[in-house]
Amino acid sequence: MLVITPGEPAGIGPDLVIMAAQAARELPWIVAADADMLAARASALNLPLTVCADLDAPVLTAGELTVLHTPLAAKVIPGRLDPANVPGVMQALDAAISGCQRGQFQALVTGPMQKSVVNDAGVTFSGHTEYLAQAAAVDDVVMLLVAGELRVAVATTHVPLRDVADALTRELLARRLRILHTDLQQKFGIADPHILVAGLNPHAGEQGHLGQEEIQVITPVLEQLRAAGLNLTGPLPADTLFTPQHLQHADAVMAMYHDQGLPVLKYAGFGEAVNVTLGLPFMRTSVDHGTALDKAGTGDVDLGSFRAALSLASQLALASQLALVSQLAPA
Repeated sequence: MLVITPGEPAGIGPDLVIMAAQAARELPWIVAADADMLAARASALNLPLTVCADLDAPVLTAGELTVLHTPLAAKVIPGRLDPANVPGVMQALDAAISGCQRGQFQALVTGPMQKSVVNDAGVTFSGHTEYLAQAAAVDDVVMLLVAGELRVAVATTHVPLRDVADALTRELLARRLRILHTDLQQKFGIADPHILVAGLNPHAGEQGHLGQEEIQVITPVLEQLRAAGLNLTGPLPADTLFTPQHLQHADAVMAMYHDQGLPVLKYAGFGEAVNVTLGLPFMRTSVDHGTALDKAGTGDVDLGSFRAALSLASQLALASQLALVSQLAPA
């Protein structure tokens, strides 16, 4: 069973959930959100929606949704942010995380959040990825974007560009490469994942003439992890790494910072890309776009990324169940 949080209620997250619910589904969903808000948005979209409350028997029928009701403080106006609704949005996210931790849900699918309004409401929030890591009490997580066969992780996430080099330590890179390697094995079923690792600087540092991070940080980490059995290639110049000759033999890429790897992936698969958080004790996928406040309530939205996030979450959840059954089966 999947749990879905629509994210910012004034954005397109509720629209995506309601529009996706117009088709029947095989794996049940629970939507953690304000039931009245969803009903009002469905009316604005002129789409049928029956809200059901029985969490023990979630509906699978087109036009129906099972909702874990988490009320909002104020009426939602599409496109208009309201800090008063932030506590309700965070309550929905916390309820979804708690359900995943208890094993009630096999995967979490999140709609886009508006970081600015969350912070305006006095809640420190730099993104779902960091919030989930703290809530799940794990040492670290990795942001992975998936578009078809292309998988790109980032060593540093929401860090200002001028701070990336200082943030990129040996300890951080080694930890995140291990998480990527382990989850490619355990969640994606890749026995011996081959990971391409980008350099930080142009031309991967040009033997130290364009920066020292490759020599002082990245290469020592790769040598250490190769000795431990990880299949890593790099550091490679980022401007040539994303070419067919490299990617055809790779299972994932580790970029050093957000805008080094993600623009390439989003160009290759925008509208179909999925954000996955690795390192959590449960599966989490999300859309690869923002709240699109100007389109909320209009029906003029692309369901591609949300459908892809639902599909990948379902695949990972089913694969996890099959792996568990296999482990429990008698030899």
